[in-house]
Amino acid sequence: MAITQTLSEGLKREFEVVITNSEINKLVDVKLENIAKEANLPGFRPGKVPVSVVKNRFGKQVLGEVVRESVDNATKDTMEKNKLTPSSQPKIEIISFEEGEDLKAKFSVEIMPEFEIPDLSSLEIIKPTVKVTEKEVNDAVEKISKENIGTKKIEKARPAKNGDTVVIDFLGKVDGIAFDGGEAKGHNLKLGSNSFIPGFEDGLLGCEVGKKVNVEVTFPEDYQAKNLSGKKAVFETIINEIKEDIELVINDEFAKTLGMEDLKSLKSAVSDQITKQHDQASREKSKRQILDKLADTVSFDLPETLEKEEYNNICKAMNPNAKPDDTSNTDEEGQVPEADKGMKKEEKQDASEIAKRRVRLGLLLSEIGRKNNIKVEEEDTRNAMMKEIQKYPGQEKQVMDYFKNNPDAQQQLSGPIFEDKIIDFILELAITKEKVVSVEELYEQEELDLNKEAVKAKKSNKLVNKNNVEKSTKNKVSKKVQKVDTKTKK
Repeated sequence: MAITQTLSEGLKREFEVVITNSEINKLVDVKLENIAKEANLPGFRPGKVPVSVVKNRFGKQVLGEVVRESVDNATKDTMEKNKLTPSSQPKIEIISFEEGEDLKAKFSVEIMPEFEIPDLSSLEIIKPTVKVTEKEVNDAVEKISKENIGTKKIEKARPAKNGDTVVIDFLGKVDGIAFDGGEAKGHNLKLGSNSFIPGFEDGLLGCEVGKKVNVEVTFPEDYQAKNLSGKKAVFETIINEIKEDIELVINDEFAKTLGMEDLKSLKSAVSDQITKQHDQASREKSKRQILDKLADTVSFDLPETLEKEEYNNICKAMNPNAKPDDTSNTDEEGQVPEADKGMKKEEKQDASEIAKRRVRLGLLLSEIGRKNNIKVEEEDTRNAMMKEIQKYPGQEKQVMDYFKNNPDAQQQLSGPIFEDKIIDFILELAITKEKVVSVEELYEQEELDLNKEAVKAKKSNKLVNKNNVEKSTKNKVSKKVQKVDTKTKK
């Protein structure tokens, strides 16, 4: 076997592999002999099948296996001997192969870039903090009480008013024809909750028990049922009962209905919950600072394959109509359209800038994790899986089976866990300064739309490129100075 490197350009490497015919024949013979020892064919005793018979029966299949395994092994050995870490799966291509002749193949691969991790202990992070106030706790308890309030039938007959809960039967029609999902009996509806189609609850205000009323509404243009969106409808409705809220007193007895010992215990539990929410929001703000600072510090060559994949993902989000993964969505020439087909030049540039920043950050975080032995354990993935399963009550088995049968789905769970572990590691090293802020400031979310991310990406890409140029210039100047010093000494 002969392996020759044919390309070394940036992160791209290509190798040509030549496996002689004699080497292939030897490997084929070994496989055929092993098969003959275990073969069980009609007319022969088990293990006594002649190799010639096995060759006639399985020769082509074995030859194919040998070729594939030989090229795969050559690729693996070359990567190990040259200490190359691939950034994506190597591409293998058979150049020429005829039975009885040497096999010629080539494989190309993009390797991981080499770069230095910045000094994480020098990162300065402003951690926003919020002190939980008594008013915040009381407001939360009051909200809980409203969500758990009961109702009672009105004692004296009167028209329905805002805040009442009415028990109704209704039948919806469009152009005089009833439609699916437009009928219910004994439905409880709180007037003023805005939980029904706009205009429906207002149409019941002032109505009395037992009287029929036709409520005219217009379905919203963005209504989920497309056959009804934007259409006018009439709901034939009758109110069977009117109920009003029971006055609820927030005291120890109320706390006990929620499983707490007393009101003090309830407030303590609410305070703890609010604190956890604030801590999570604070961490997210700190995480974003870390990512922004890291994105501005290190510059290195990016693997084209990873950059292209990320670029396509971003284009799908910006240009969903392209549907590049849908093979049935082809153009006039029968080709699957590119992810950026139909996008403006500026949009493509934005997608490219975002892709560069995301890939650079991803590789940097991965390297920090690798060098510091940060790993996602089985238990971490299992816990994340259980949290995900809890989101689908009644479908636990189906969701569990989905994860078991889809390694990619499990990988999608472990990715964020790995990133969070790295962020926690960086936070321990970084210089963290706390800053007390208001609740509004803490939860003031920076828009995460692609336009704003593009602006941020352009800024960080420009900055790291500038730093890279300055560093390169300093190195050149340093070399010139060394040469001058050497001449002077001479």
